[in-house]
Amino acid sequence: MPRVVLITGCSTGGIGYSLCEEFARQGCKVYATSRRVETIADFAEGSNIEKMALDVNSDESVAKILEHIAETDGKLDVLVNNAGVIAPGPVVEMPIEEVKQIFETNTFAVLRLCKAVVPMMAKRRSGTIVNIGSIVGEIATPWNGIYSASKAAVTSISEVLFMELKPFNISVLHVSPGAVKSNIASSGAARFSLAPNTLYSEYLSNIMKRINASQGPNSMPAAAFAEKVVASALSKKPPRYMTLGGNAGLFSFFKWLPRGLVLLLLWRKFSQK
Repeated sequence: MPRVVLITGCSTGGIGYSLCEEFARQGCKVYATSRRVETIADFAEGSNIEKMALDVNSDESVAKILEHIAETDGKLDVLVNNAGVIAPGPVVEMPIEEVKQIFETNTFAVLRLCKAVVPMMAKRRSGTIVNIGSIVGEIATPWNGIYSASKAAVTSISEVLFMELKPFNISVLHVSPGAVKSNIASSGAARFSLAPNTLYSEYLSNIMKRINASQGPNSMPAAAFAEKVVASALSKKPPRYMTLGGNAGLFSFFKWLPRGLVLLLLWRKFSQK
């Protein structure tokens, strides 16, 4: 019987879409979800992938899709918490309501999905939860502070779940991507604008540079990213943590340096005129 996988945030052009393709390629039955199902392009004919609408910020929507999976398949083997949005701009100028929404999608939704699927997995004493974080959740960068904070929270959640779900034989894999080719930068740039009374008008070009930093020439193709993540997630003993993508090695090295020095280097990179 194929393993059943639920993936959030599967809009076309994102890493979630590539993860769906790779899990299906490995023989899994995949539920590809997005808040609006029309944002998910059709998959290759014959792929064992079902597209479904899922609002990760709605308890009712989460319960509905898990009820469907339970009735149809009787189990869920892998949950991939991938849905997320970026939040470019100066921290002190981000509207509080927008900050709340970022944390709702990037952080609280991870908790919502985990709370919903753990009883199903614990009953079978089997399952894997994959949380997609970010290298900036471990070392924050200028002009992306709220996103960094939301992903830092996911890092902590993953580490605690890794410990607390051991009694139920549920594995927790935290993935910390660096630069991966996707549509996240273009969507962020399209939504971004400085506040009318901004203190940071002279840094607009730096902010735009930061928004697009993940889509440079060293960015990892989404398909290659998905291949490595899926291989780890489906292994007999998934690792606790993995990091990959452009600049992932650099940020791993940064962890060994004095934090003040790292912040100075990052500020200089993203503040020079």
